[in-house]
Amino acid sequence: MKKMKPKAYLLIFDGMADWEAAHALCEINKSGRYEVMTVGFSAEPISSMGGLRIVPETTIKDVNPDEACIFIMPGGDMWEQNTNEEITILLRRLNARQVLIGAICGATLAIARAGLTRECRHTSNAKEYLKAMVPDYQDEDFYADEIAVTDQKIITASGLGSVEFGREVIRALNLYSEADTQVWFEMFKHGVYPRAEAA
Repeated sequence: MKKMKPKAYLLIFDGMADWEAAHALCEINKSGRYEVMTVGFSAEPISSMGGLRIVPETTIKDVNPDEACIFIMPGGDMWEQNTNEEITILLRRLNARQVLIGAICGATLAIARAGLTRECRHTSNAKEYLKAMVPDYQDEDFYADEIAVTDQKIITASGLGSVEFGREVIRALNLYSEADTQVWFEMFKHGVYPRAEAA
């Protein structure tokens, strides 16, 4: 019987910022170790911010923490509207099972709303952004003024940090050595190709 690969879940929804998780997903998929799977709030197709039409492969209620290696949430205007109880409950379940969670841009609001920023280093678009959008946010002491941060199995990133987010995912899943991760980062962030070793 073929062994199932751990699942790398990507939450998809209308208006999702499709580019924000792209670097991370590409490296996860290329590794061959994980199965990338899209997750919707329902089985209905969604349209991303870039106009991509995507049909979810599963839904939130069917996400199994025991099969997950990571749950990724990209940004999008949806996060600034209302608290989504389904997401809050799922994030707490995943966190309790020590599943890696990645949130970038507006999706960091869901991390704060679920109470997962408590005593956990985190970042977002700005500390003021979290305080304005999540009235009961009180975790300023753990806010890191960085583009992307990983702590206690939670990756958070600014909406300007898709490459930094990708680097944190690569590190957290041990996709490459630290040296190769740095080479990857220099290529995609700064356009610096690795120098060929002299023969």
